[in-house]
Amino acid sequence: MKHKQHRYVQPHNVREAMELIQKLFNQYRNAPLTRELLDYHNNLVHRLNDDIHDAAVKEGNPKQLEQLENMADVMRRWVSIRLSGSPFEAKMRHFKLYSDGGTKFKRKVHKIKGSGNYRASRH
Repeated sequence: MKHKQHRYVQPHNVREAMELIQKLFNQYRNAPLTRELLDYHNNLVHRLNDDIHDAAVKEGNPKQLEQLENMADVMRRWVSIRLSGSPFEAKMRHFKLYSDGGTKFKRKVHKIKGSGNYRASRH
């Protein structure tokens, strides 16, 4: 019966909690928007602004506090972008938003006379 107490992951510090939320966010950021996903996301944002923010203030690390506020802001903007029907073409890394560049095409160097022409592969 003891294993039921440890059913959920318990982060040991603010950084672990932020990394866990970042990992979860990156997993669902492009998922179809449902009421359940929105509730789940809002719960994570609430956690960032409440428990984790209080713990960060106690730890007294101003850089971490800034990262936390940036992360919460990114997650709030995600809601408005997704509710507008636009795709969210970015990923959170190091608690910041990085564009994943949208559609990528593979290119091959066409080695005739070394002009450096690139052609999109057709496959």
